[in-house]
Amino acid sequence: MATTREALSGLTLRGRAFLAAGATAIVCSVLLGQPALTRIGVLVLALPLLAAVAVGRRRYAVTVHRELAPRLVTAGQTANVTLTLSNAGQRSAGALLVEDRLPYALGHSAHFALQGLRRRWERTVDYQVRADTRGQYEIGPLTTRAIDPFGLVEVRRTHPATLALTVTPRTISLPTIGLTGGWSGSGEHRPQAFAAGSAEDVSVREYRRGDELRRVHWRSSARLGDLMVRKEEQPWEARATVFLDNRRLAHHGKGATSTFEAAVTVAASVAVHLDLHGYTVRLISAQGIGTGPGEPLAAVLEHLALIQLTSQPRIDLSWCGEQTHGGLVVGVLGRLTAADIPALRRLRHDAATAMSIELDLARWAEAAGTTAVTASGQDAVTAASLGWRSVSIGPHDRLEGAWRDLGRRRDRGAGA
Repeated sequence: MATTREALSGLTLRGRAFLAAGATAIVCSVLLGQPALTRIGVLVLALPLLAAVAVGRRRYAVTVHRELAPRLVTAGQTANVTLTLSNAGQRSAGALLVEDRLPYALGHSAHFALQGLRRRWERTVDYQVRADTRGQYEIGPLTTRAIDPFGLVEVRRTHPATLALTVTPRTISLPTIGLTGGWSGSGEHRPQAFAAGSAEDVSVREYRRGDELRRVHWRSSARLGDLMVRKEEQPWEARATVFLDNRRLAHHGKGATSTFEAAVTVAASVAVHLDLHGYTVRLISAQGIGTGPGEPLAAVLEHLALIQLTSQPRIDLSWCGEQTHGGLVVGVLGRLTAADIPALRRLRHDAATAMSIELDLARWAEAAGTTAVTASGQDAVTAASLGWRSVSIGPHDRLEGAWRDLGRRRDRGAGA
């Protein structure tokens, strides 16, 4: 709600010029003895003051509600922003200029001119935004400007509420290849070996506090002398882990043409492909953090939208454990050195099948006309030499072809 004092502080350059011109005319009329000039000076001086009073008397209270659909989009796609503005004040707000601020990556800020903001007035406006690079972008805050018809006074109000738009990486459709490994049981459905007894013995277990009585297997309980219950059986599932090496030392270049951005696109494409083929996909970075087991694909893509390079030198494998043992691991790797051998061996050992797509930094640097820091001599390591099914790609290679070649490779065993 604007006040006269606030309106006076909002005098525009034109309004201040009118004040200066009016005061100058009055002073000159006194010095020159020209009464007619005094009347002109008073009129010019009074005009911005009257405009400030008029704007200050507008008893309006604009409220803003912003909706974004969808909040998660792929790079290059558009999202729709819906603004609902209402006047909860007791009087009309006159004309308002509205600006919804946008980050540079989403384009120019949205501008609207609204007329006739009467009491209990409400208006809805829509506009679209688009980002070509992954990331999270804040839409807002929104600024309203109340002005007079002559442009002498302008009162600004900022509505701080914002909404976040998450832009996920672009993905490339991959061909179907032969994928082995990754199928495993969960819970009590895992196969178990037994030396004696019948299959019936394997289908029951000891009673635990909290088990339902309807699950008690009375025949086994009577035979064994302990209360036994039937085991819960859960369906077998296909598990896959997409490992993205996001260490700064493993990549080359900056911005959209860097090997890291290419690696993010590869990881997103592989995750989408595996999800379409029935795999439960989790994403892990070199820091050992990512999405948890069983999280939906949207969580994986959202994590990839926000992932950044890290300065840590070693691959953190604290996440390795029972949840990933025996599953499919697809590594998206950059520069590797001898220091990475233990981590790569551990990943290969824990995975039923270990596949990798390695970005050739030398070829990327050559295409950019720069020089990449690459390992040489005894320090040079490739995932293929450690038993991974691996392919290497450069900036001009098609990911679909590399993925198809990866499907033709065969496991070489756990190399030394």
